[in-house]
Amino acid sequence: MSRDRNDRNDPDSPNPSGRAPAHRIIVVGGGAGGLELVTRLGDRLGKRGAAHITLVDRSPTHIWKPLLHEVAAGSMDPNTHQLEYAAQARWHHFEFQQGELTGVDRAAKTISVAACVDDEGVELLPARTLPYDTLVLAIGSVTHFFGVPGAEQHAIALDTAAQAERFRRRLISACIRAQNRLSADDRDGQRDVDIAIIGAGATGVELSAELRNTAQVLNVFGLHQLDPRRDIHIRVIEAGPRILPALSERVSSETAKLLRKLEIDVMVGERVTEITEREVLTASGKRIPADLAVWAAGITAPAVLKSLDLPLSRMGQIVVRPTLQSEGDPDIFAFGDCASCPWIGKDTTVPPRAQAAHQQASFLYRALRDRLDGKPLPEFVFKDLGSLVSLGHFSAVGNLMGGLIGGSMFIEGLMARLMYSSLYRMHVMALHGPLRMAVDTVAHWLRSKTSPRVKLH
Repeated sequence: MSRDRNDRNDPDSPNPSGRAPAHRIIVVGGGAGGLELVTRLGDRLGKRGAAHITLVDRSPTHIWKPLLHEVAAGSMDPNTHQLEYAAQARWHHFEFQQGELTGVDRAAKTISVAACVDDEGVELLPARTLPYDTLVLAIGSVTHFFGVPGAEQHAIALDTAAQAERFRRRLISACIRAQNRLSADDRDGQRDVDIAIIGAGATGVELSAELRNTAQVLNVFGLHQLDPRRDIHIRVIEAGPRILPALSERVSSETAKLLRKLEIDVMVGERVTEITEREVLTASGKRIPADLAVWAAGITAPAVLKSLDLPLSRMGQIVVRPTLQSEGDPDIFAFGDCASCPWIGKDTTVPPRAQAAHQQASFLYRALRDRLDGKPLPEFVFKDLGSLVSLGHFSAVGNLMGGLIGGSMFIEGLMARLMYSSLYRMHVMALHGPLRMAVDTVAHWLRSKTSPRVKLH
């Protein structure tokens, strides 16, 4: 019986009915868009054997990337929000292969996946070659350090849950050491903790507000006796003339006002030139103390894309047509941060936002079904629904766009906070359906009533 079940799941196994093997669709990258896509394809095509769906990702678990700043600040426990890819694959009729993409053989139509090792370096899964008929790349982006000396060595990026957890542990340790005057650079007997966030995009701004809340909670729980505002200094450093440069000036200015009310130092027009173990140096000559430094100053496409021999943008992204097919190979699709997609109706490309990846995943779900049916592919049209920035428990700001409101509308406060939280709930609903999303929401609310507001260990 076990052999029969495996044979049904193998797209190359002999088919007694004489039908051709199932079409093999491989999606590389289990971020928000990639996981939503394989979930829907598995439910529609994988369940009835119309296609064999495979997800490839280097991590065994998924967490919604916009939540990482909350993990770093300790206001979210990643263990309660992570999703096991293997479990999702079992529930939604696709296959999961863990490993990092190392190459694509376009002639043979195969991808190479690196071996997986455990924390001690012991190999768990060997390197593999997987065949495909249709390949979808959704591998996102990685932090761009722009060659700044010391940035990779002394600043923490927030690309993964592991990096966010590392920052949280270092934050708590720094507060405890400062309280007990064990800091390596005890300045005139002051018990200070200096946090420098390089980059004032959404990640840097949201992290700064969450950290102010964390400082207050740690004080309440007795992990330190530092004054949350006087002794814990948070600085956001931006090379451009204003924070949140990708958003409207009004959202930027209102957010800057709110940050200053939280006694967060907003430094604009300061280009970072070097990061040392204890300082951040800028082009203007400033030497900014930093017990902890976070790099949130930019993103770039993963280096593996350069090996695919496909047209790339200046940012290293795969250049795709409006159908999301790569310019160099119609059997390879790309979307999300790793793709340079034309914004139809505008002289620019689709911005690297979570809402764009969500819309593209929904588009590809329909487009790949059309492709299997031999129908012509539609063109992707991005609809900008606006942007929201969360300042944690303190506030949220943003602007909404669309036909219903006839343009752009600025929102802040409770309404903005509710709409921001609804974005994550929409992602959960795309993965599990409305009923499980509702149960998940209630479960997290109940857990929040019996757990500290900050992860303390």
